[in-house]
Amino acid sequence: VHGSCHGAWCWDHLIPELAALGITARAIDLPSHGADRTPPEEVTLDLYADAILDALDGPTVLLGHSAGGYAITAAAQKAPDRITGLIYLCAYVPMPGKTMIEMRKMAPTQPLLEAVRVAPDRVTYSFDPSLVPGKFYQDVPPEIVDWAVAHVCPQPILPQDTVLPDTARAEALPRHYIRCLQDGAIPPDFQRTMTKDWQGGQVHDMDCSHSPFLSMPADLAKIIKQLL
Repeated sequence: VHGSCHGAWCWDHLIPELAALGITARAIDLPSHGADRTPPEEVTLDLYADAILDALDGPTVLLGHSAGGYAITAAAQKAPDRITGLIYLCAYVPMPGKTMIEMRKMAPTQPLLEAVRVAPDRVTYSFDPSLVPGKFYQDVPPEIVDWAVAHVCPQPILPQDTVLPDTARAEALPRHYIRCLQDGAIPPDFQRTMTKDWQGGQVHDMDCSHSPFLSMPADLAKIIKQLL
């Protein structure tokens, strides 16, 4: 499950690497992302959760990148019996009662703020295209960076300004975290804070940017295989 302003497209390089290891994976566009045409003013965190659950065709491990940590947790909280585990890829791990925006403000630094452009109607925000490469893709091959920047889309704000009152059912599942140590979007120090005293699974480190699915897809696939 992709993060802010992204879509299913961002997994195009990872899914073949997973398939080579015998892992079947599917990426979806969350509502109002990628090819999904849901009007952004209609998008909620609950709608994200429903979109994930509607895509499941059997017991599934969910992987969420960045803001996708909230989406996969919301889905697991709604239907834990349909999900066999959660993998957070340099992602927000929801704290009950706090929105993702509130969690972002807890980080020791705010590297994304200078890149955020809020729409006049305050329904969505976007990232300044000139700053996107340095925030998300600093170790990604240039031709892939150009392709990715061209696909980045506006992000509905409401899902990120919504709390999850309870995360107990999601937290009861096997949960793993992959930290990205050169992350220019979610500070590595905050990823360490979110994984302090981690229980219920493994924590792995990758020496990479916020987007290992584009910079190190084969290495990421090997870690995922270890976690399944």
